[in-house]
Amino acid sequence: MASSTLRRVTKALLAPTLALGATIGLASAPASAAVWNSCDQWGQTNLSGYTLYNNIWGSGAGSQCIWANSGTNWGVWANHPNTGGIKSYPNQTKAINKSITSLGSLSSSYNVSVPSSGAYNTSYDIWDTDHDYEIMLWVNKTGPVGPLGSSQGTVSLGGHSWNVFKGTNGANEVFSFIRTSNSSSGTVNILPILKWIKDTKKWMGNETIGDVQFGYEVTSSSGGLNFTTNNLTVSSS
Repeated sequence: MASSTLRRVTKALLAPTLALGATIGLASAPASAAVWNSCDQWGQTNLSGYTLYNNIWGSGAGSQCIWANSGTNWGVWANHPNTGGIKSYPNQTKAINKSITSLGSLSSSYNVSVPSSGAYNTSYDIWDTDHDYEIMLWVNKTGPVGPLGSSQGTVSLGGHSWNVFKGTNGANEVFSFIRTSNSSSGTVNILPILKWIKDTKKWMGNETIGDVQFGYEVTSSSGGLNFTTNNLTVSSS
């Protein structure tokens, strides 16, 4: 498909093209290569039913390399300057392509090792097939980062407690669930969250869920930081 599908759709619409200087020298950045690695801006591969994207989309980005031992064990080395604005969202994607009401289950287990410095969040990014709605689940965050929109209170869903925000980026509605405390491992039952948005809040209808992504939304990682997905699985029925 076209290269615009390699990034989160809203970012493709909003982000300016990377300066040439941001891509020069990527090959020199370290990467813990196993079965696959890439320092390309839009580097991607398919492993074990998952798609991995390097996905450097933001203005003023620096160097970033992605590596993978498998579709569920991968990581990123990123060296982005200490400036505002999201630089990248390296991620692992699982295609679902089922409506909310036709899903019997949708869950994911995560285990990550993330740095104590920099500015980033570790998050799920869930899209409907028409890209009208974006549901973000932040399981941890560090530095001056925050969600779009206004606070909608706190809710316990899917095995976690979240601060909920509702907003728009001009291209689609964004519902952000920010875990009330940072977590590096756990299981998220995603389907009750989708049903809460649909049935309790009535913020969307019976959308067909397209992609469930998981990755690191990096704003700054000056000097080079490592983000490691020790294990990430998505299951549905």
